[in-house]
This record gives sequence, C-alpha cells and structure tokens, in this order.
Amino acid sequence: MDKSNQQGKLYVVATPIGNLQDITKRSVEILESVDFILCEDTRVTSVLLKEMGISKKLYSFNAQSEEKKIEIVLQNIFKGESAALVSDAGTPCISDPGTRLVNKCHQVGIEVIGIPGPNAAILALSIAGVPTDSFIFEGFVPQKKGRQKKLKELAVEERTIILYESTYRIEKLLNELNEYMPDRFVVVCRELTKKYEEVWRGTPPELLSAFDDKITKGEFVVIIAAKGFSV
Repeated sequence: MDKSNQQGKLYVVATPIGNLQDITKRSVEILESVDFILCEDTRVTSVLLKEMGISKKLYSFNAQSEEKKIEIVLQNIFKGESAALVSDAGTPCISDPGTRLVNKCHQVGIEVIGIPGPNAAILALSIAGVPTDSFIFEGFVPQKKGRQKKLKELAVEERTIILYESTYRIEKLLNELNEYMPDRFVVVCRELTKKYEEVWRGTPPELLSAFDDKITKGEFVVIIAAKGFSV
C-alpha cells in the first residue's frame, strides 16, 4: 500500500507485566502492522517480540530521550508511518514515559489509539480484597525531595491508595507507613504474574515483623486500604 498520501497513527500498546502469555491478540496484530516501535529499553522489547515472532525497527524512547526525539517521531508519522509506543512492562504512560508524545500527537492532529492490556496497579487492586469503589493512584513516592510531605498527605487520604515501589526502597516505605499510618491495612504485591509472585496483607507493623524473612527482589505494588477498613 502506498503510504505517501496517508498520515500514520500512534498506537499506545499495553504489554505483559511479567508473564509473556498475557499479551492480547490485538496487541500482537498492532505490533506486527506498525512501521516502527518506540520502547523504553530495546533489549527488553526485543525479548517480547522474539517470543511473538515479530521483527520490527525498534527505537529507544525513554524519560531521558523522549523530549528530543518527539519531533523526529512526528515527522515519520506525518510521512505515513505508524508507530507503536510500548513500555518495558504494562500500559505505557502510567508512571512511564510517553505522555508528552501522546499530548503532542493530539495537538498536531495525529490519531492516538490505545490498545488495552495488563496494568500492575489495577491487577493488584483486583486481588487485594480492599475497598475499590474509590481509589487514587500515586505511582512512585518521591525518592528524596518532597517524600515526607507526600507521605503526610497520604496519611490523611481516606480513599484506597495505590503506590509503586522498587526493590531498593520497599523496606524503607514500609517503615514510613509504620510511622505515618500504622493502623491502615496494607497489601504488598511482588512480581505479579511472574514465577515468584507473592501477596502479603496486614498492617505496617505486622508486615515489618516478618519482613526479614521475605524475599525483597522484584517490582512491588503497595495498596493502602481506605481508612476504617479492617479484616
């Protein structure tokens, strides 16, 4: 098909958060059909594409490179090429790069199409067993500047709270929750959909009392139940 007179599209494609079998049929079809793929880490996305039997041009598009690469991406789309935006895991633009590109596409009239799929925050919430009628997603708490201020704000939040945390700060976060909201019920999910998936539930003091015995490697989703919830 001659694309010279056509404008391409941007597809925002969700990919598995761990288990590669969780990719949707539609996601595979889109990744097969686009001209190039924008990804956080080409090595990570290459593993997924190899599993799916897909060969495509991959371009690194992360927090450090996003701003300076946007115009090049737009030029290629205006020429008729379609692009897929993926993250290393899960749904792009959710605590991941890509928001500025999506916003710019809307501004200049490029069609943006979302391809739904896995999302760690919603998956964790669905298996946490805590109130889900009203919740907030805060992503990663600031590492340094503003961290204590943010935790104090969260301590008075009445709705269920969803946080992301890394291997290196999960114990620190639990100690901070023990300081600021020791009575709130907390659910910690580790390595969702992967071989060593685990879910721990309890108050911060209860979780910390056994924390030394737990494996702390991996990606974490922390659910802080709505105020007043108990089991």
